[in-house]
Amino acid sequence: MPIYEFECSGCGHRFDRLQKLSDPDPTDCPQCAVPKVQRRLSAPSFRLAGGGWYETDFKKDGDKKRNLAGDAGAAPSAPAPASTPSTTTE
Repeated sequence: MPIYEFECSGCGHRFDRLQKLSDPDPTDCPQCAVPKVQRRLSAPSFRLAGGGWYETDFKKDGDKKRNLAGDAGAAPSAPAPASTPSTTTE
């Protein structure tokens, strides 16, 4: 359930409320009991960044990490060295 931030335009009191999307917003201020509460626009307190989630995010450093989101967000790898034809002398 998301946490919403509200502000009373009467007294300026700000408060947070954990509620479902389908729940109605509060109308009365818990501080002054005046029905002048409005939902505030606020940013989330975390940010997801990067190329995706990894299967081994919490494993040791030596273990290989595999991107579960696909290779779309992965950094390009270095090109493979050109193969040279082997010459055999008999």
